[in-house]
Amino acid sequence: MTHTINPTDQMHINDSILTSFDHIIINANLATFSAQYGFDIYRANQSANQSNDQSNDQNKSTPYGQLENAAIGIKDGKIAWVGTHEQIKPHLTYYKSDQIKDVHGNWITPGLIDCHTHIVYGGNRSNEFEARLQGASYQDIAAQGGGIVSTVSATRAANEEELFAQSEKRLLSLLREGVTSIEIKSGYGLDLDTERKMLKVARALGDKHQIHVSTTYLAAHALPPEYKDRADAYIEQVCQWLPILHSEGLIDAVDGFCENIAFSSEQIKRVFDVARSLDLSVKLHSEQLSNIGASALVAEYQGLSSDHLEHLAEDDIKKMAASKTVAVLLPGAFYTLRDTKLPPIEELRKHQVPMAISTDCNPGTSPLTSLLLAMNMGCTLFYLTTEEVLAGATVHAAQALGLAKKGKIEVGCDADLVLWDIARPADLAYQMGLNPITGIMVQGRWREAV
Repeated sequence: MTHTINPTDQMHINDSILTSFDHIIINANLATFSAQYGFDIYRANQSANQSNDQSNDQNKSTPYGQLENAAIGIKDGKIAWVGTHEQIKPHLTYYKSDQIKDVHGNWITPGLIDCHTHIVYGGNRSNEFEARLQGASYQDIAAQGGGIVSTVSATRAANEEELFAQSEKRLLSLLREGVTSIEIKSGYGLDLDTERKMLKVARALGDKHQIHVSTTYLAAHALPPEYKDRADAYIEQVCQWLPILHSEGLIDAVDGFCENIAFSSEQIKRVFDVARSLDLSVKLHSEQLSNIGASALVAEYQGLSSDHLEHLAEDDIKKMAASKTVAVLLPGAFYTLRDTKLPPIEELRKHQVPMAISTDCNPGTSPLTSLLLAMNMGCTLFYLTTEEVLAGATVHAAQALGLAKKGKIEVGCDADLVLWDIARPADLAYQMGLNPITGIMVQGRWREAV
């Protein structure tokens, strides 16, 4: 089922508007992920669970919110108009050739959004990967100075320039696959100076590559060696550093690791209280290894997202639904750790919790720099549909970062778009290792290949 644009919906568009765009894209097939064009993942899931005699056209959504033979008008970095190729065709003579892009029936999606990453870090832990393959346990590696302590040491030792150079390589891999917005966490510094350094590098990466970077303060990630057996004292420091770094313009949101091997709900609550006092959004690493009520906590604070979620309980799913907290699924970590406990996908669907998908790029448990591969993993490992993983890397990922003007193609949204040489949107989750990008637009400007 493909949504068609009703000409009467466009009657208020006059000739002066149709001749005033900065850029025109024509002959396009669009995966809009916009409710205006029939995208409704919840209705799609409900229809899939109904027998054929129970379903009817009124209960059907339009997959991907797709539009065929469409055109887009771009003005001042925003999507100013969405219509048909036939509507804009009489007005093309008003434009210079370099303002018009004929995409010859190829597909356009919103720019992809990687909503949970740790790409800024120093060092390399492939030696630990080898050790695990040879039978070493996490405890063995940690006893030899490995694990997160190794990354913290390397990140502390690197200066800003070195940290930028290492992290940029990982970012470029994501940009080449159509990522136009990304979240980058701190959390490998675990002291004020290094947390600041990581966040400054994250900002600098966004500035250089002219993409949106959401920075997340994750000092409550692990207990640094100098605070061994003094977790409460460390959390006190985390709470003191937060307003300092916020005052320097380095923090967009606050995260923590709420788990038996990390920090308790009460300790995270102290951090969240400071975040709330600063009007900062919160999110949380939750239910990856056990269930200690972390998702219920982030829902209590109206958090943006709860992430990982393999051990999530249905009662907490209901709380996430009520607070509109996004479930961020991270199949790269599931794969790397050879986990067998699946996130409760059917329960998340049942309660209509938006599901985002992300790389979780980090040195220890998900050294993944391909969001396209993460989408494929979401299908093959978590049994998500192709529409769910594509929504999870666009509109739902935007929601997980609080970015209301990104992740969908509709009037008023940022003109972050990706052009793909594919037969259908499902190809983006189906193919592995092939990058079918033919164009990337960020904030209304076509960008050079990276």
